[in-house]
Amino acid sequence: MLLKEKRAVITGAAQGLGKALVERLLAEGCQVLAGDMQETQLGETAAELKSRYPGRTLLTARCDVTQEPEVKALVDQAQKTFGGIDIFIANAGILISGPLTEFDVGKWRKVIEVNLVGQMLCMKHALKVMDAAGAGSYIQINSKSGKKGSFKNSAYAASKFGAIGLVQSAALEMAEKKIRVNAICPGNLLDSPLWKDSLFKQYAQNQGITEAAVRQKYIDQVPMKRPCAYEDVCNVMVFLASDLSSYMTGQAINVTGGQEMR
Repeated sequence: MLLKEKRAVITGAAQGLGKALVERLLAEGCQVLAGDMQETQLGETAAELKSRYPGRTLLTARCDVTQEPEVKALVDQAQKTFGGIDIFIANAGILISGPLTEFDVGKWRKVIEVNLVGQMLCMKHALKVMDAAGAGSYIQINSKSGKKGSFKNSAYAASKFGAIGLVQSAALEMAEKKIRVNAICPGNLLDSPLWKDSLFKQYAQNQGITEAAVRQKYIDQVPMKRPCAYEDVCNVMVFLASDLSSYMTGQAINVTGGQEMR
């Protein structure tokens, strides 16, 4: 257990990748505070994981990352309950796709608000606590779309490009304080609820093909010929959260099966 007894906070924890990251943090021995705005689903996830990892500490809190008071309350709860934060995983995010020439500006702004402003608010409050302690690892869950433009996906790509800029800027500010700030850029998590419940339908409609064809299209784009899996992302999270990566900051690590190499 590389992260035994570390104090971790994670946003976007109710389902999908967030749930997988929470489970891995527990498996590695962390005390975890999990935040999400989907309170019912978060409670169900917590109940399931507590039964799977008896004796481990898993707390939950409502957190809409676009609302600064809720972000501050999440960080304050960790500070009060755990006495500090060793690891902060900023996982909350949304994706709305569509052609740029027809994109509703309100929906475009919503993506930016969650994926970019929400990241800034998490950094603002989590890094303040880490700064006072003189240590910590902040990990942003980004995307391969933070490295390369995405077809009919301008809002998401713009938000993710901007979020990498945040990581690099924060890393420079925190470097001398022994606080590391890095990002993970996963490839397509084709078996996740985001894809199954939303993206396959969106992309099939936008591209005029079937959902099965969309899935195969995205697999064919990967040199290793398989989708990104939760475990792939969790492994890199553990590395970045642990002392194994103590000389790394300001990085955006690709986990894409060779699809993105920059």
